[in-house]
Amino acid sequence: MAAFDPWDPDFLADPYPAYAELRSRGRVRYYEPTDQWLVPHHADVSALLRDRRLGRTYQHRFSHEEFGRTAPPPEHEPFHTLNDHGMLDLEPPDHTRIRRLVSKAFTPRTVERLKPYVAGLAGELVDGLVERGGGDLLADVAEPLPVAVIAEMLGIPEADRAPLRPWSADICGMYELNPSEDTAARAVRASVEFSDYLHGLIAARRAEPGEDLISGLIAAHDEGDRLTEQEMISTAVLLLNAGHEATVNATVNGWYALFRNPAQLAALRADHSLVPTAVEELMRYDTPLQLFERWVLDEIEIDGTTIPRGAEIAMLFGSANHDPDVFDHPGELDLTRRDNPHISFSAGIHYCIGAPLARIELAASMTALLAKAPTLTLAAEPKRKPNFVIRGLEGLSVRVE
Repeated sequence: MAAFDPWDPDFLADPYPAYAELRSRGRVRYYEPTDQWLVPHHADVSALLRDRRLGRTYQHRFSHEEFGRTAPPPEHEPFHTLNDHGMLDLEPPDHTRIRRLVSKAFTPRTVERLKPYVAGLAGELVDGLVERGGGDLLADVAEPLPVAVIAEMLGIPEADRAPLRPWSADICGMYELNPSEDTAARAVRASVEFSDYLHGLIAARRAEPGEDLISGLIAAHDEGDRLTEQEMISTAVLLLNAGHEATVNATVNGWYALFRNPAQLAALRADHSLVPTAVEELMRYDTPLQLFERWVLDEIEIDGTTIPRGAEIAMLFGSANHDPDVFDHPGELDLTRRDNPHISFSAGIHYCIGAPLARIELAASMTALLAKAPTLTLAAEPKRKPNFVIRGLEGLSVRVE
């Protein structure tokens, strides 16, 4: 029987049988290697994402000692300073204050106005792929599209964008389970370099404001909405990381799933109106963010099991998205699936603020590939990244006949 083991290559290749085994064993299970309580069912994950007895942080209520936790090593401080001031890792009232300011840049009207820019850029990237007869779908299309879009929104000049993806990858390494010291060192270095760059950019925008989000955050601060420079920096980094990490991995995971399900790919090629439901189904079928963690701030009970304050809960998004109590035939890819309440964008107060933009980006790249590369095929079996929490591929080699 498949076992939950986030370091086993066989599990990483296909974790979904292990999730089925986990769900069959109950609603919650303690996992000693990571000192976490695993929650695999959709109903529980959905409810806990909205439960205010849990938090992304505990430091708004408790010290490390009071919470029974050890403070991070001092040498990791630059990463934690950067991470802990972003709204994903804050609780109200700080979370509410920052999200209110940032959400102005992600209103449906604002995101809708980006559609022509996103579609045009996706078309240019796919044109290049077609002219070359193929290439790496990850490096040639999946990565540059969302990175360019979020960098444009933030006001990061095109000439400065090359380090953004490496910085992001190194910082996101710390979100994996039990990261190594080498991973931590890379994350710290990237945190320092990215923060230094943004300090300079903020200074430039103070002197010469633009129409970008960083200029908007500076203006909001000057008008009385309290936003420290560290919060601006952490917000910019979070938006870049979250604003492309999921989209990049959803794109390559999704196309790899389509290549392995040729009948579904043929149906999509025959009917491009399936793109909206295809985007949702591919986000569900091979979830880019497999796990989301929360601290237990006040004791809770799940199915008769008491989980004490100070514990950590690991909500398994990938498992929840394959729960047969919610999805008919969850192991099958069905691009026409209409009833699809996947939780790939989370829920509750930490619901992904960029979800509408991610959907536009995913639809744009898919539409461009269907229209301009109708003969796109897999050129070689991809290598999966050795990560569990953020699920993706090292690359996706494709050929255009």
